[in-house]
Amino acid sequence: MSTKLPKITSSELIRIIKQFGFVLDRQSGSHAIFIHREKHIRTVVPIHKKVIIKPKTLLSILDDAEITIDELRKLL
Repeated sequence: MSTKLPKITSSELIRIIKQFGFVLDRQSGSHAIFIHREKHIRTVVPIHKKVIIKPKTLLSILDDAEITIDELRKLL
């Protein structure tokens, strides 16, 4: 599969990371902090209406959440 990232909004990304077991811990301004209680990991998702998340930001979020690009694509 290609390594090119899909274009995704913050609401789509939040829906996906919730499917991986993340829950909203708190929100600070326009950033939502999600935690995974069993894996003890945390990731931060910027919340901006109808704005595509930049590729480097998306890669960082996926890396923090331990989600691969292929897993992301399967749930889109």
